[in-house]
Amino acid sequence: MITSVDSTLAQQIVDTVKDVCGYDINFINENGMIFASTNPARIDTYHEVGRKAASSGNTIEVNENDSFTGTQQGINMPIYHNGRLLAVIGITGIPDTVRKYAYLAERITKLLIREQELNAFSRSQADKKNYIVTTLTREEKQYTGYLNECLKEFGIDPETPKRFLVIQINPGYNLVNLSLLEQKIGQLFAQAGVDLFTFSYPREFLAVIDEQDYKKNALILQAFSQKNPEIIKIAAGKSCPLFHLHLSYASARTALKSLDGAEKSFVSFDDLTLEIILSSVDENNREEFLKKTIGRISEEEQEILETYFSEDMSLANTSQKLYIHKNTLQYKLNHIHEKSGLNPRRFRDAVLLYLALRIRDT
Repeated sequence: MITSVDSTLAQQIVDTVKDVCGYDINFINENGMIFASTNPARIDTYHEVGRKAASSGNTIEVNENDSFTGTQQGINMPIYHNGRLLAVIGITGIPDTVRKYAYLAERITKLLIREQELNAFSRSQADKKNYIVTTLTREEKQYTGYLNECLKEFGIDPETPKRFLVIQINPGYNLVNLSLLEQKIGQLFAQAGVDLFTFSYPREFLAVIDEQDYKKNALILQAFSQKNPEIIKIAAGKSCPLFHLHLSYASARTALKSLDGAEKSFVSFDDLTLEIILSSVDENNREEFLKKTIGRISEEEQEILETYFSEDMSLANTSQKLYIHKNTLQYKLNHIHEKSGLNPRRFRDAVLLYLALRIRDT
Protein backbone atom coordinates (compact mmCIF):
# COMPACT_ATOMS: atom_id res chain seq x y z
CA MET A 1 0.00 0.00 0.00
CA ILE A 2 1.45 3.38 -0.99
CA THR A 3 1.37 5.95 1.84
CA SER A 4 3.28 8.87 0.31
CA VAL A 5 4.10 10.55 -2.99
CA ASP A 6 7.75 10.38 -3.98
CA SER A 7 9.36 13.56 -5.25
CA THR A 8 9.83 12.25 -8.80
CA LEU A 9 6.14 11.45 -9.24
CA ALA A 10 5.15 14.70 -7.53
CA GLN A 11 7.36 16.70 -9.91
CA GLN A 12 5.80 14.97 -12.89
CA ILE A 13 2.35 15.86 -11.61
CA VAL A 14 3.07 19.53 -10.97
CA ASP A 15 4.73 19.93 -14.36
CA THR A 16 1.79 18.23 -16.10
CA VAL A 17 -0.86 20.33 -14.35
CA LYS A 18 1.05 23.56 -15.02
CA ASP A 19 1.08 22.66 -18.72
CA VAL A 20 -2.72 22.65 -18.50
CA CYS A 21 -3.39 25.68 -16.31
CA GLY A 22 -0.22 27.80 -16.46
CA TYR A 23 -0.04 28.33 -12.68
CA ASP A 24 2.79 27.42 -10.32
CA ILE A 25 2.11 24.32 -8.21
CA ASN A 26 3.79 22.90 -5.11
CA PHE A 27 3.68 19.56 -3.32
CA ILE A 28 4.10 20.03 0.43
CA ASN A 29 4.76 17.30 3.01
CA GLU A 30 3.21 16.99 6.46
CA ASN A 31 6.01 19.08 7.98
CA GLY A 32 5.31 21.98 5.63
CA MET A 33 8.35 21.47 3.42
CA ILE A 34 7.92 21.86 -0.35
CA PHE A 35 9.38 18.75 -2.04
CA ALA A 36 8.21 19.35 -5.64
CA SER A 37 7.43 22.60 -7.41
CA THR A 38 7.18 24.22 -10.81
CA ASN A 39 9.32 26.96 -9.26
CA PRO A 40 12.64 25.24 -8.46
CA ALA A 41 13.60 28.03 -6.04
CA ARG A 42 10.81 27.00 -3.68
CA ILE A 43 11.85 23.33 -3.31
CA ASP A 44 13.04 22.55 0.26
CA THR A 45 11.53 25.79 1.63
CA TYR A 46 8.95 26.05 4.40
CA HIS A 47 5.27 26.60 3.57
CA GLU A 48 3.33 27.67 6.67
CA VAL A 49 -0.18 27.24 5.25
CA GLY A 50 0.79 23.90 3.78
CA ARG A 51 1.77 22.79 7.28
CA LYS A 52 -1.54 24.02 8.68
CA ALA A 53 -3.52 22.27 5.92
CA ALA A 54 -1.64 19.03 6.59
CA SER A 55 -2.23 19.13 10.35
CA SER A 56 -5.90 20.17 10.13
CA GLY A 57 -6.87 18.11 7.11
CA ASN A 58 -8.74 21.09 5.69
CA THR A 59 -8.26 22.96 2.42
CA ILE A 60 -6.99 26.47 3.13
CA GLU A 61 -7.41 29.32 0.69
CA VAL A 62 -5.04 32.27 0.89
CA ASN A 63 -6.18 35.67 -0.34
CA GLU A 64 -3.83 38.50 -1.32
CA ASN A 65 -4.35 40.30 1.99
CA ASP A 66 -3.30 37.28 4.11
CA SER A 67 0.26 36.92 5.30
CA PHE A 68 1.89 33.54 6.04
CA THR A 69 5.52 32.41 6.04
CA GLY A 70 6.63 31.08 2.66
CA THR A 71 3.09 31.30 1.35
CA GLN A 72 1.57 33.06 -1.64
CA GLN A 73 -2.01 33.65 -2.72
CA GLY A 74 -3.74 30.43 -3.76
CA ILE A 75 -5.28 27.08 -2.75
CA ASN A 76 -3.71 24.51 -0.41
CA MET A 77 -5.52 21.16 -0.55
CA PRO A 78 -4.60 18.04 1.46
CA ILE A 79 -4.70 14.77 -0.50
CA TYR A 80 -5.59 11.57 1.35
CA HIS A 81 -5.33 7.96 0.21
CA ASN A 82 -6.53 5.00 2.27
CA GLY A 83 -6.99 7.34 5.23
CA ARG A 84 -3.43 8.67 5.16
CA LEU A 85 -2.13 12.06 4.07
CA LEU A 86 -0.15 11.85 0.85
CA ALA A 87 0.72 15.54 0.50
CA VAL A 88 -0.73 19.02 0.33
CA ILE A 89 -1.14 20.49 -3.13
CA GLY A 90 -0.62 24.22 -3.28
CA ILE A 91 -1.53 26.23 -6.41
CA THR A 92 -0.53 29.86 -6.66
CA GLY A 93 -3.22 32.23 -7.97
CA ILE A 94 -6.61 33.74 -7.25
CA PRO A 95 -8.52 31.03 -5.33
CA ASP A 96 -11.67 31.29 -7.43
CA THR A 97 -9.56 30.81 -10.57
CA VAL A 98 -7.20 28.03 -9.51
CA ARG A 99 -9.57 25.99 -7.35
CA LYS A 100 -10.59 23.72 -10.25
CA TYR A 101 -6.94 23.02 -11.02
CA ALA A 102 -6.35 21.93 -7.43
CA TYR A 103 -9.11 19.36 -7.90
CA LEU A 104 -7.52 18.30 -11.21
CA ALA A 105 -4.14 17.81 -9.52
CA GLU A 106 -5.84 15.81 -6.76
CA ARG A 107 -7.53 13.49 -9.25
CA ILE A 108 -4.34 13.00 -11.27
CA THR A 109 -2.38 12.22 -8.09
CA LYS A 110 -4.88 9.63 -6.89
CA LEU A 111 -5.06 7.97 -10.30
CA LEU A 112 -1.29 7.73 -10.57
CA ILE A 113 -0.96 6.44 -7.01
CA ARG A 114 -3.59 3.81 -7.74
CA GLU A 115 -1.75 2.84 -10.92
CA GLN A 116 1.47 2.50 -8.93
CA GLU A 117 -0.29 0.26 -6.43
CA LEU A 118 -1.69 -1.95 -9.17
CA ASN A 119 1.69 -2.18 -10.87
CA ALA A 120 3.37 -2.99 -7.57
CA PHE A 121 0.75 -5.67 -6.86
CA SER A 122 1.16 -7.10 -10.34
CA ARG A 123 4.94 -7.18 -9.95
CA SER A 124 4.55 -8.78 -6.55
CA GLN A 125 2.28 -11.48 -7.97
CA ALA A 126 4.63 -12.07 -10.89
CA ASP A 127 7.63 -12.28 -8.54
CA LYS A 128 5.86 -14.86 -6.39
CA LYS A 129 4.92 -16.96 -9.40
CA ASN A 130 8.50 -16.78 -10.63
CA TYR A 131 9.68 -17.88 -7.18
CA ILE A 132 7.31 -20.86 -7.11
CA VAL A 133 8.11 -22.05 -10.62
CA THR A 134 11.88 -21.68 -10.34
CA THR A 135 11.88 -23.33 -6.91
CA LEU A 136 9.96 -26.32 -8.26
CA THR A 137 12.56 -26.82 -11.00
CA ARG A 138 15.17 -27.60 -8.35
CA GLU A 139 15.61 -30.84 -6.46
CA GLU A 140 16.80 -29.04 -3.34
CA LYS A 141 14.05 -26.66 -2.25
CA GLN A 142 14.54 -23.88 0.26
CA TYR A 143 12.10 -21.77 2.23
CA THR A 144 9.37 -24.39 2.04
CA GLY A 145 7.28 -22.43 4.55
CA TYR A 146 7.17 -19.41 2.26
CA LEU A 147 6.66 -21.71 -0.72
CA ASN A 148 3.58 -23.21 0.91
CA GLU A 149 2.24 -19.72 1.64
CA CYS A 150 2.64 -18.75 -2.01
CA LEU A 151 1.00 -21.97 -3.21
CA LYS A 152 -1.95 -21.30 -0.92
CA GLU A 153 -2.24 -17.69 -2.12
CA PHE A 154 -2.58 -18.84 -5.74
CA GLY A 155 -4.88 -21.75 -4.92
CA ILE A 156 -2.36 -24.39 -6.03
CA ASP A 157 -3.32 -27.80 -4.63
CA PRO A 158 -0.10 -29.58 -3.53
CA GLU A 159 -1.90 -32.93 -3.44
CA THR A 160 -2.68 -33.23 -7.15
CA PRO A 161 -0.09 -34.44 -9.71
CA LYS A 162 1.22 -31.84 -12.12
CA ARG A 163 3.49 -31.38 -15.13
CA PHE A 164 6.04 -28.86 -16.22
CA LEU A 165 5.56 -27.16 -19.57
CA VAL A 166 8.51 -25.56 -21.34
CA ILE A 167 7.79 -23.20 -24.22
CA GLN A 168 10.96 -22.30 -26.06
CA ILE A 169 11.14 -19.30 -28.39
CA ASN A 170 13.04 -20.13 -31.57
CA PRO A 171 16.41 -18.33 -31.90
CA GLY A 172 15.35 -16.62 -35.14
CA TYR A 173 12.42 -14.85 -33.50
CA ASN A 174 12.94 -11.11 -33.00
CA LEU A 175 12.56 -10.43 -29.28
CA VAL A 176 11.44 -6.90 -30.10
CA ASN A 177 8.04 -8.54 -30.60
CA LEU A 178 8.20 -10.37 -27.26
CA SER A 179 5.33 -8.41 -25.68
CA LEU A 180 2.97 -9.57 -28.43
CA LEU A 181 4.10 -13.19 -27.98
CA GLU A 182 3.69 -12.88 -24.20
CA GLN A 183 0.11 -11.77 -24.76
CA LYS A 184 -0.61 -14.76 -27.00
CA ILE A 185 0.98 -17.22 -24.59
CA GLY A 186 -0.89 -15.64 -21.69
CA GLN A 187 -4.14 -16.23 -23.58
CA LEU A 188 -3.07 -19.81 -24.31
CA PHE A 189 -2.38 -20.47 -20.63
CA ALA A 190 -5.71 -18.95 -19.62
CA GLN A 191 -7.49 -21.21 -22.11
CA ALA A 192 -5.57 -24.28 -20.91
CA GLY A 193 -6.16 -23.60 -17.22
CA VAL A 194 -2.55 -22.66 -16.45
CA ASP A 195 -2.24 -20.10 -13.65
CA LEU A 196 1.35 -20.72 -12.61
CA PHE A 197 3.93 -19.59 -15.17
CA THR A 198 6.91 -17.31 -15.61
CA PHE A 199 9.25 -16.04 -18.31
CA SER A 200 12.76 -17.43 -18.06
CA TYR A 201 15.33 -15.15 -19.68
CA PRO A 202 16.14 -15.08 -22.52
CA ARG A 203 13.82 -17.33 -24.55
CA GLU A 204 11.61 -19.62 -22.46
CA PHE A 205 8.32 -19.71 -20.66
CA LEU A 206 8.05 -22.19 -17.79
CA ALA A 207 4.65 -23.30 -16.53
CA VAL A 208 3.13 -25.79 -14.12
CA ILE A 209 -0.15 -27.40 -15.13
CA ASP A 210 -2.41 -29.70 -13.16
CA GLU A 211 -2.49 -33.21 -14.62
CA GLN A 212 -6.27 -33.14 -15.13
CA ASP A 213 -6.02 -29.80 -16.93
CA TYR A 214 -3.24 -31.17 -19.11
CA LYS A 215 -5.31 -34.18 -20.13
CA LYS A 216 -8.19 -31.92 -21.09
CA ASN A 217 -6.12 -29.28 -22.88
CA ALA A 218 -3.11 -31.04 -24.41
CA LEU A 219 -4.69 -30.66 -27.85
CA ILE A 220 -5.00 -26.91 -27.29
CA LEU A 221 -1.27 -26.69 -26.52
CA GLN A 222 -0.46 -28.83 -29.55
CA ALA A 223 -2.67 -26.75 -31.84
CA PHE A 224 -1.01 -23.54 -30.64
CA SER A 225 2.45 -24.93 -31.41
CA GLN A 226 1.30 -26.08 -34.84
CA LYS A 227 0.01 -22.60 -35.63
CA ASN A 228 3.33 -21.05 -34.61
CA PRO A 229 6.00 -23.63 -35.57
CA GLU A 230 8.48 -20.99 -36.67
CA ILE A 231 8.20 -19.15 -33.37
CA ILE A 232 7.91 -21.66 -30.52
CA LYS A 233 8.30 -25.26 -29.42
CA ILE A 234 6.35 -26.79 -26.55
CA ALA A 235 7.44 -29.72 -24.39
CA ALA A 236 5.45 -31.33 -21.58
CA GLY A 237 7.24 -33.20 -18.82
CA LYS A 238 5.98 -36.31 -17.10
CA SER A 239 3.31 -36.21 -14.41
CA CYS A 240 4.73 -35.94 -10.87
CA PRO A 241 3.68 -35.00 -7.33
CA LEU A 242 4.19 -31.29 -6.75
CA PHE A 243 7.29 -31.59 -4.58
CA HIS A 244 8.93 -33.90 -7.14
CA LEU A 245 8.29 -31.58 -10.06
CA HIS A 246 12.02 -31.17 -10.65
CA LEU A 247 11.72 -34.61 -12.28
CA SER A 248 8.95 -33.33 -14.54
CA TYR A 249 11.08 -30.31 -15.42
CA ALA A 250 14.06 -32.52 -16.31
CA SER A 251 11.85 -34.76 -18.45
CA ALA A 252 10.38 -31.71 -20.20
CA ARG A 253 13.89 -30.60 -21.13
CA THR A 254 14.61 -34.09 -22.47
CA ALA A 255 11.43 -33.92 -24.52
CA LEU A 256 12.34 -30.45 -25.78
CA LYS A 257 15.75 -31.67 -26.90
CA SER A 258 14.06 -34.39 -28.98
CA LEU A 259 12.51 -31.64 -31.12
CA ASP A 260 15.91 -30.48 -32.39
CA GLY A 261 15.87 -30.98 -36.13
CA ALA A 262 12.35 -32.43 -36.04
CA GLU A 263 9.48 -31.07 -38.09
CA LYS A 264 7.00 -31.14 -35.21
CA SER A 265 6.83 -28.39 -32.59
CA PHE A 266 5.03 -30.15 -29.71
CA VAL A 267 6.10 -33.17 -27.70
CA SER A 268 5.16 -34.90 -24.47
CA PHE A 269 7.69 -36.92 -22.50
CA ASP A 270 5.05 -39.67 -22.39
CA ASP A 271 5.48 -40.20 -26.13
CA LEU A 272 9.26 -40.59 -26.06
CA THR A 273 10.98 -43.98 -26.25
CA LEU A 274 14.48 -44.15 -27.68
CA GLU A 275 14.99 -40.43 -27.09
CA ILE A 276 15.01 -41.03 -23.32
CA ILE A 277 18.07 -43.26 -23.62
CA LEU A 278 19.81 -41.06 -26.16
CA SER A 279 19.44 -37.98 -23.96
CA SER A 280 21.49 -39.67 -21.23
CA VAL A 281 24.54 -40.24 -23.45
CA ASP A 282 27.35 -37.91 -22.41
CA GLU A 283 29.38 -36.00 -24.97
CA ASN A 284 32.52 -38.13 -24.79
CA ASN A 285 30.66 -41.43 -25.21
CA ARG A 286 28.56 -39.88 -27.95
CA GLU A 287 31.60 -38.89 -30.01
CA GLU A 288 33.29 -42.24 -29.44
CA PHE A 289 30.19 -44.17 -30.54
CA LEU A 290 29.78 -42.05 -33.68
CA LYS A 291 33.44 -42.50 -34.53
CA LYS A 292 33.11 -46.31 -34.33
CA THR A 293 29.88 -46.50 -36.36
CA ILE A 294 29.34 -43.80 -38.95
CA GLY A 295 32.59 -41.88 -38.55
CA ARG A 296 34.02 -43.16 -41.83
CA ILE A 297 30.97 -42.86 -44.07
CA SER A 298 30.02 -39.71 -45.96
CA GLU A 299 27.02 -37.46 -45.38
CA GLU A 300 25.52 -38.75 -48.64
CA GLU A 301 25.84 -42.34 -47.40
CA GLN A 302 24.31 -41.36 -44.06
CA GLU A 303 21.33 -39.92 -45.91
CA ILE A 304 20.99 -43.20 -47.84
CA LEU A 305 20.84 -45.01 -44.49
CA GLU A 306 18.24 -42.53 -43.21
CA THR A 307 15.99 -43.35 -46.17
CA TYR A 308 16.75 -47.07 -45.94
CA PHE A 309 15.68 -47.20 -42.28
CA SER A 310 12.65 -44.99 -42.86
CA GLU A 311 11.47 -47.51 -45.46
CA ASP A 312 11.88 -50.42 -42.99
CA MET A 313 15.03 -51.65 -44.76
CA SER A 314 13.10 -52.41 -47.95
CA LEU A 315 15.47 -52.35 -50.93
CA ALA A 316 12.63 -51.85 -53.40
CA ASN A 317 11.02 -48.95 -51.53
CA THR A 318 14.33 -47.30 -50.74
CA SER A 319 15.61 -47.44 -54.33
CA GLN A 320 12.29 -46.08 -55.55
CA LYS A 321 12.41 -43.19 -53.11
CA LEU A 322 16.03 -42.39 -53.96
CA TYR A 323 15.37 -42.71 -57.71
CA ILE A 324 18.18 -45.23 -58.14
CA HIS A 325 18.29 -48.83 -59.37
CA LYS A 326 18.04 -51.59 -56.78
CA ASN A 327 21.46 -52.91 -57.81
CA THR A 328 22.95 -49.44 -57.32
CA LEU A 329 21.47 -49.30 -53.83
CA GLN A 330 22.94 -52.71 -53.00
CA TYR A 331 26.33 -51.52 -54.22
CA LYS A 332 26.13 -48.42 -51.99
CA LEU A 333 25.08 -50.48 -48.96
CA ASN A 334 28.01 -52.83 -49.58
CA HIS A 335 30.31 -49.82 -49.75
CA ILE A 336 28.95 -48.58 -46.39
CA HIS A 337 29.63 -52.05 -44.97
CA GLU A 338 33.22 -51.96 -46.19
CA LYS A 339 33.90 -48.50 -44.76
CA SER A 340 32.13 -48.87 -41.41
CA GLY A 341 32.50 -52.57 -40.75
CA LEU A 342 28.75 -52.72 -40.14
CA ASN A 343 26.36 -54.41 -42.55
CA PRO A 344 23.12 -52.37 -42.94
CA ARG A 345 21.28 -55.53 -44.07
CA ARG A 346 22.16 -57.42 -40.91
CA PHE A 347 19.76 -56.68 -38.05
CA ARG A 348 22.32 -56.26 -35.27
CA ASP A 349 24.56 -53.99 -37.36
CA ALA A 350 21.56 -52.04 -38.64
CA VAL A 351 20.52 -51.29 -35.05
CA LEU A 352 23.94 -49.80 -34.33
CA LEU A 353 23.84 -47.68 -37.48
CA TYR A 354 20.30 -46.54 -36.70
CA LEU A 355 21.27 -45.54 -33.15
CA ALA A 356 24.29 -43.67 -34.51
CA LEU A 357 22.05 -41.62 -36.80
CA ARG A 358 19.72 -40.83 -33.93
CA ILE A 359 22.59 -39.87 -31.61
CA ARG A 360 24.05 -37.72 -34.37
CA ASP A 361 20.81 -35.72 -34.48
CA THR A 362 20.56 -35.16 -30.71
